[in-house]
Amino acid sequence: MIILIHIEQAIIVEGKYDKIKLSSVVDAVIIPTNGFTVFKDKEKLALIRYYAEKKGIIILTDSDSAGFKIRNYLKGSVKNGKITNVYIPDIFGKEKRKAAPSKEGKLGVEGVSVQVILDAFAKAGITACEKSQQKEQITRQDFYELGLSGHDNSSEKRKLILKELNLPELLTTTSMLEILNTMMSRQEFYSFMQSIIV
Repeated sequence: MIILIHIEQAIIVEGKYDKIKLSSVVDAVIIPTNGFTVFKDKEKLALIRYYAEKKGIIILTDSDSAGFKIRNYLKGSVKNGKITNVYIPDIFGKEKRKAAPSKEGKLGVEGVSVQVILDAFAKAGITACEKSQQKEQITRQDFYELGLSGHDNSSEKRKLILKELNLPELLTTTSMLEILNTMMSRQEFYSFMQSIIV
């Protein structure tokens, strides 16, 4: 059985395969930039800024020029909060799922070993946190029961909650659910909902 390392900060990676690889190593919020699309994705950027201010973010992009371009863009776009950079070393090779090596011939996050990733985190001074007791998660069913999805005025209700919590109003239902689960337990969420009487 693999024991995941709990990390409080949100981890920013380039793509879904990086997220899959990292999910086998860490218990953390992992946000893929989907490559260069983050340059025009206001919602994704708002989410990254939110985590930077609230918990801090870790940027873990590939060590090729594209990875550095994304890393530098994020560093310039996130003005407030804590950013920690984690760098994987230049390891040449080809990812298993790809027919040919990348343009620069370097392995990305998805292609390096788990140990390389753990070593990179250690070099950046990131260590596992004690995980607070497991809290009950807020689910899509809760959203439905509270009228936050599947109802005529669900969108307005979600916007009201986002405003109340000082979160970006552009968040999708999925992103909102993910953030709320990092902020509070299911019980705390229900108490919060009663307090604002949505």
